[in-house]
Amino acid sequence: MSTTAIQMYQVHKRYNIEDIEVHALRGIDLSVQRGEFVAIMGPSGSGKSTLMNLLGCLDLPDTGTYRLEGMDVTRLGGDALSGIRNRTIGFIFQSFNLLPRTNALENVETPMIYAGVDKFERRERARALLQKFGLADRLYHLPNQLSGGQQQRVAIARALANGPTILLADEPTGNLDSVSGAEVMDILEDLNSNEGMTLIVITHEHEVAARAHRRLTLRDGALDG
Repeated sequence: MSTTAIQMYQVHKRYNIEDIEVHALRGIDLSVQRGEFVAIMGPSGSGKSTLMNLLGCLDLPDTGTYRLEGMDVTRLGGDALSGIRNRTIGFIFQSFNLLPRTNALENVETPMIYAGVDKFERRERARALLQKFGLADRLYHLPNQLSGGQQQRVAIARALANGPTILLADEPTGNLDSVSGAEVMDILEDLNSNEGMTLIVITHEHEVAARAHRRLTLRDGALDG
């Protein structure tokens, strides 16, 4: 079995905005090994969000090849793409993206509902994940009853719900104070080093990037480093 989790070769992505073509990604070559922790930095408008959308199978490149765990996802249709995304990738966002009227336990259960996990198993799995991240006494709290750091821990638990092999984190500490941000990065670092999760973090914070095995920079749609 290949040890490569992600392989991009000469990936391009363009958008048309009011009749103006924007070349968001220009010939991206990227290889990430299983169990690696990679940080991607870059200024606003450099293409970071576009790259994250492609890595997460939320969008497809115009040209080039993207292999995820050995599968050429550029050849997949919508349902197959959704399936591999749900099984293989966990997403963590700067704004947490929790359902506001749903408690912590139900938030973590949500991706398992779409994966067809039965009610008892998803409840037990969600409970175990929240307990693992120190939220045993917050299971029935709504997001607005939780601190930013607690919300991000719920979001990490949700990202892990379907047992992905890859975690994609887009500015995971961007809405947190320095103490909560460090705690969240400790969790992500532990998932990488002790549980073998492949971790890709997009960040503008040098303290976050310094934790990675490898740091790359995206400028004007091109990757270096």
